[in-house]
Amino acid sequence: MNVLVVGSGGREHALCWKIKQSPLVRKLICAPGNAGILKVATCVDVKANDIESLIRLARAEEIDLTVVGPEAPLSLGIADKFEEAKLRVFGPSHAASKIESSKVFAKNLFKKYDIPTAFYATFDDYKEALKWVEEVKPPLVVKVDGLAEGKGVFICKDVDTAADTLDSILNGKMFGDAGERVVIEDYLEGEEASFFAFSDGDNLLPLASSQDHKQLLDGDEGPNTGGMGAYSPAPLVTPELYKTIMDEVMLPTVKALKAEGMSYKGILYAGLMISGDDVKVLEFNCRFGDPEAQPLLMRMNSDIVPILNAVVDGDLSGCDIQWREESAVCVVMASKGYPGDYKKGVEIPGINNAEGIDNVAVFHAGTALKHNKIVTSGGRVLGVTALGRTIPESIQLAYSAVKAIDSDTLHYRTDIGSKALKYIKT
Repeated sequence: MNVLVVGSGGREHALCWKIKQSPLVRKLICAPGNAGILKVATCVDVKANDIESLIRLARAEEIDLTVVGPEAPLSLGIADKFEEAKLRVFGPSHAASKIESSKVFAKNLFKKYDIPTAFYATFDDYKEALKWVEEVKPPLVVKVDGLAEGKGVFICKDVDTAADTLDSILNGKMFGDAGERVVIEDYLEGEEASFFAFSDGDNLLPLASSQDHKQLLDGDEGPNTGGMGAYSPAPLVTPELYKTIMDEVMLPTVKALKAEGMSYKGILYAGLMISGDDVKVLEFNCRFGDPEAQPLLMRMNSDIVPILNAVVDGDLSGCDIQWREESAVCVVMASKGYPGDYKKGVEIPGINNAEGIDNVAVFHAGTALKHNKIVTSGGRVLGVTALGRTIPESIQLAYSAVKAIDSDTLHYRTDIGSKALKYIKT
């Protein structure tokens, strides 16, 4: 079969890398792709949000399955438009993707269907929002309603910080239309984890556990980013918690969406806060996580293509996933200055050296090919991912590969995976 992957990040490189391994796939195209994806797929210069051009591409290349990576085209209704064009597509509908594209929609859904989450209020007026903050009192979390590439969440430990944040978003239009409304919610104590499941609208097929590192700096300091690294499995998520998450979060959410007239078909991604046996939802996303996809797909032993097909066809009941026993760790290398301003077009030497290390894959995100050299083209540039017998071994291997990439213009955290170590008996 012929497969089209939409997107250009590390998540899409990992998806292309995994899909390419399937004996079912004859031709693999990625739009627009990046310098790393060129090694496993044909890249076509069509932007992920240019839905009409993507439909024309799918028809011209006789594509049997389109896999949508990023959230933006999903929020624009790419799945609906492909289905209207009689093209098979993996990804939720425009309506169902609101689980990610509107924090207000998601929180109201949680409240209506008793899905555990922090108490909250929503506002579009600065004065009303500030009054509520002063009454409830920090610490609180301010979240932009719309899509903000992982940068729309602010922890406010005092009223002044909350006031400045709300002023920047609601009055200063820091996030444009995405920030016309905000959710303000209770600050939850605990440890975050990511949980993914394939959904056909009724049935769920869960993935292995994983944990992301969202802050820019070691020790979870600095601003939020799209993700600076991830690992799988996450020992924080015990078998008992795994069952709790499925029974109290994932299945109720799919049922809630269906009750609201939205059959959710795609990958459902829950960001969770875990404190002891207590699990609360921080947010939902309507696509694979980036960088969680990288270690998860390296650990997935099963062919992913039959699963993607089963989701599209609406019947996951006969599917399962076999996982490698090894652990995987992904370290993100980002342009210095990210998530603020950063240089583009800087050559990245040493990638081949890193890829030459056994059990290491270098997934490209913000890269491009210029004069036959790989250069930076975005904020998060590479996801250096390693597979080891244990998490400590995976950490050591991943960082040895990171050090093989000789670039003083890239920044990375040095503590990816360290949260897992306290759960590991030595």
